[in-house]
Amino acid sequence: QVMEGEPYYHFKHRGTRQKALSRHWGWNMRLRKDPKVLWFEQQTLKRRTKRSTSVVPTDPWFHKQWYMNNDINPDLNILSAWSKGYSGRGVVLTVLDDGIEKDHPDLAANYDPLASYDFNSNDPDPQPRYTAGDENRHGTRCAGEVAAAANNRLCGAGVAYNARVGGVRMLDGAITDVLEAQSLSLQPQHIHIFSASWGPQDDGRTVDGPGVLAAEAFYRGVTKGRGGLGSIFIWASGNGGINYDNCNCDGYANSIHTLAVGSVLAGGRRPRYGEGCAAILTSTYSGRTRSQAQIVTTDLHHRCTDQHTGTSAAAPLAAGIIALALEANPALSWRDLQHLVVRSSSPAGLRAGDWAVNGAGRRVSHHYGYGLLDAGLLVEMAKVWTGTRPQRSCSVTALRAPRTIGSTLTISTNVSCPGRTERIRSLEHVQVQLSLSYSRRGDLAIALTSPMGTTSTLVTVRPYDTSPRGYRGWTFMSTHFWDENPNGTWTLRLENKGDAYNTALSLLSPGLLTSFTLLLHGTDEDMTARRFAAPTTPECARWDTQGACEECPGSLYAHGRSCLSYCPPRYYGRTRRATAVTTAVTRVCTSCHPSCYTCQGASATNCTACVPPSTLQEPTHSCTPP
Repeated sequence: QVMEGEPYYHFKHRGTRQKALSRHWGWNMRLRKDPKVLWFEQQTLKRRTKRSTSVVPTDPWFHKQWYMNNDINPDLNILSAWSKGYSGRGVVLTVLDDGIEKDHPDLAANYDPLASYDFNSNDPDPQPRYTAGDENRHGTRCAGEVAAAANNRLCGAGVAYNARVGGVRMLDGAITDVLEAQSLSLQPQHIHIFSASWGPQDDGRTVDGPGVLAAEAFYRGVTKGRGGLGSIFIWASGNGGINYDNCNCDGYANSIHTLAVGSVLAGGRRPRYGEGCAAILTSTYSGRTRSQAQIVTTDLHHRCTDQHTGTSAAAPLAAGIIALALEANPALSWRDLQHLVVRSSSPAGLRAGDWAVNGAGRRVSHHYGYGLLDAGLLVEMAKVWTGTRPQRSCSVTALRAPRTIGSTLTISTNVSCPGRTERIRSLEHVQVQLSLSYSRRGDLAIALTSPMGTTSTLVTVRPYDTSPRGYRGWTFMSTHFWDENPNGTWTLRLENKGDAYNTALSLLSPGLLTSFTLLLHGTDEDMTARRFAAPTTPECARWDTQGACEECPGSLYAHGRSCLSYCPPRYYGRTRRATAVTTAVTRVCTSCHPSCYTCQGASATNCTACVPPSTLQEPTHSCTPP
């Protein structure tokens, strides 16, 4: 029965094809002559298409968003994630900063008051304090990168343009441990992702991190936030590269509970301000080498800007990409996401002299972590990821008596974590807690080598750090041993790499290492046994004589020599007959009219967005030059 209570019935006959495109002539004639059949209709396949908008947004500045619109290769592969239907819907983020212009026309639709608060003035309104120099624009800019609305004729589009976004005003006033803890623990069952682009001074001489309360807020966040799955803390690695700073001297970026994000310029180069360290897990774009459009986002006074830059710009892009992954799989824990980020980051095209292959076969760098984050790959892997087993931790006291450092000190310790609650087969984070005195702290370079032969530099020489205080119970962290087996001999090496005068000074006052504790974190699962082949680009089903793809499998579009799940800017998707002798259709990307940036057809009156200074004329759907 087709409809309940109605005399319509669906019959199948073994003598007819079940997926016919035309009627069966014989059976139609017989049924038409039967006096007992009042009405019949042979069911045939119907072609229907989803009335969805193009993957490419129509926002007027999207053409400037080079890091996500296919203008460079590789970009962050955002369009691929969008083409799979992910835009951050159902995910809540907040930006911990100097406030958020909640009434900005490109943010208002996605603004979430429950994810917002003003801890500087102790009220629920996070609106920034306006000044002559617009110093408090930082939070509004970061928020727009994540969740600026799409297809609203304003500015550009946020990475997760359907996510809810809030802002916490906490940097525009006196900052205390209490204030930081309150900000980090705001609405942990409502907010999924906290994005922060701040930390201690990036002056190359400061060693500082969260206080007792903020550290507790981090721990409570990852253990109890999001119903026990853990709050996600995304952190910018820092802009201290010009001062030879190292983000392992920043206790926020090097916490195991945060996901530290590095920055890379278009072209795969490291920015001068980029601050490297072993705690960085992944990287995103932060700008260009030339004075062109940098990162496009919202700005104060309801304006737009294309001049946002620095790791302050890189971290929110990562936060938006993480929001796409959480939409694909809301059951991901904070550690699941770190595993996925490691696996969906690519070193291809990123220039650095320190790329190394760790014991698990993963390429890693102190500047970029595991590489450039790929949004399309991340959501694909997130969809099928099964939860990581509980975290295991193993602590090893590696120093029994104080040792003189001098110009070089090497200490080896054998590690075996056999206990039922300590057994680790695959490492995640490795921490080294040190207490030492030294005549000039910045001259010391410290490195750790694993049993599988991977060497990770915990801190580089910092020439501006002249402190004689050494390190007092400071915890360094490295992600470079990810998925390695921890059992065996670990080696710590401390070396004076200062100039000759300072080396001589160290001989007079050689320094003393008084404490060395190795903290290993991971899981008892062999994570290298999880095989996640990167989704390969589907092969073309048929090529033309010039080597271009003419037909793709499934619902993919033929574009150049590739099969894509979407048509990029300056192209639109259409269907055509696969060959002259068949009724089958194939999907292809066809060029828009040269005046259009995005379009729904080939003519000059099919435009949906224009490249400024041209403007879209709504009645005629055409682009008019100024």
